[in-house]
Amino acid sequence: MKQTITAKVLKPDRKQRAGRGFSRDELKQAGTNPKDALKLKIPIDLKRKSVHEENVATLKAFLSTHKPKSKSKPKPKRKSKT
Repeated sequence: MKQTITAKVLKPDRKQRAGRGFSRDELKQAGTNPKDALKLKIPIDLKRKSVHEENVATLKAFLSTHKPKSKSKPKPKRKSKT
């Protein structure tokens, strides 16, 4: 089951609609960066500059259940002296 996450945008008449993605500042306040967000398939709207607290709360809730998998770097092999 695929879980989708959408940003909310406030229209001038104070109604909400689904947005195209989260702004960079919303990602920053939620504690992630755009690179990790793309790995988790979180949409990013590069044109948006605004920050909505509801979107930050949505991102924090999503990130608490979905942690980005970090790859550990293998240790370099030592050359043996023989």
